[in-house]
Amino acid sequence: MKIIENPDSKIAEAVKEGLRKKGGYCPCRTEKTPDTKCMCLEFREQIKDPNFEGFCHCMLYYKKNSES
Repeated sequence: MKIIENPDSKIAEAVKEGLRKKGGYCPCRTEKTPDTKCMCLEFREQIKDPNFEGFCHCMLYYKKNSES
């Protein structure tokens, strides 16, 4: 398993700017709770699933299951 940043730099920068504006909370969520602090609870739970491969909700991070 490997967690990488979105290779699309425009998307990654837009999400990072949103994170800066919201103090580290997911820019895609309205609530500011510990569950929405980046890296959010939703993605941390998805990471635990050995079969999950894909982006987090805001598309900043991607979980790869293989090293390819």
